[in-house]
Amino acid sequence: QVRLVESGGGLVQAGGSLTLSCAASGRTSSSFLMGWFRQAPGKEREFVAAITRGGGSTSYVDSVKGRFAISRDNAKSTVYLRMNSLKPEDTAVYSCAAKDTWVITSNRDDYDYWGQGTRVTVSS
Repeated sequence: QVRLVESGGGLVQAGGSLTLSCAASGRTSSSFLMGWFRQAPGKEREFVAAITRGGGSTSYVDSVKGRFAISRDNAKSTVYLRMNSLKPEDTAVYSCAAKDTWVITSNRDDYDYWGQGTRVTVSS
């Protein structure tokens, strides 16, 4: 089992920045693919970013490329999502997810473990 706990959400003005953290505990998190997803009110949960076990590969949804950066510190069992140039349409509950695999995937159904989420609100 893996337990994931997100933090770092909050209210920020458009153009601002936030860094989300996802702390993992349980099985060795360094063996997991880690992803960030978000769900805006009334919308489906969507993929935001993912990072492979060693951090060598990343993937982003087109709408955040160049603005968001995913990273991980396996020594701290923590994954980060640095969000710059935030827009009102980035407002959502952001959740991290984990899967024991080498293969990067953006499909939410592929992930086995989920955190409770942290809310990000971007005001215009």
